[in-house]
Amino acid sequence: MKVLIGANVAFFLLQTLVPDLQLALALVPSAVVVDFQIWRLVGYMFLHGGIFHLLFNMLVLWMIGTELERVWRTRYFLKYYFATGIGAGALTVLFSLLPFGFASPLYNAYIIGASGAIFGLLLAFALYFPDRPFYMYFLFPIPAKYFVAILGAIELYSSLAVMSGVASATHLGGLVVGYLMLKGARVDPLAELKYRYLKWKINRVRKKFDVYSGGRANDWNRRVH
Repeated sequence: MKVLIGANVAFFLLQTLVPDLQLALALVPSAVVVDFQIWRLVGYMFLHGGIFHLLFNMLVLWMIGTELERVWRTRYFLKYYFATGIGAGALTVLFSLLPFGFASPLYNAYIIGASGAIFGLLLAFALYFPDRPFYMYFLFPIPAKYFVAILGAIELYSSLAVMSGVASATHLGGLVVGYLMLKGARVDPLAELKYRYLKWKINRVRKKFDVYSGGRANDWNRRVH
């Protein structure tokens, strides 16, 4: 957590001193598609549009990221953070290629900020702590699961609105990638095959030694095996 926050602050200061850094690292879908500048899928996560943009993202990162890192440990936390941030950028590039008016402004846009990864963390927090309250506008307590659902609906509407801010598609991408990682976590086919094989072996041994998980119907005491 400290390293991530420190890196974002350091890049913001460097970005202030060297404005051309934004031109080199910002996510520009056309540059990724045409010139294959894939480093932008990572670089854009460490740039911000102003001090308040940086402070808000780092505040949310500290508030919810600390608890998630405690649950996941550092290795998986970093894996999830970068996967949602990079995945959000990749989905933004794909979104910009859609032949619709609401998507075309994204193709040559400059997108910066850690918000894709931050929205992924928000989704994870809502899944792990669904009833933990968030204060919308710092006034109204709303359970995390409803708060994130409202944010998702807002970002979906904003990404489809022609005049919306271009970052909405990236925010939505962070939610989508986070959901796929956490709810569709069985992405390792080898591990799944091992699990199925061991389960088959256990069931085979049970039948061989006449072991039944729930007891036979004519057992005088179904708790005795």
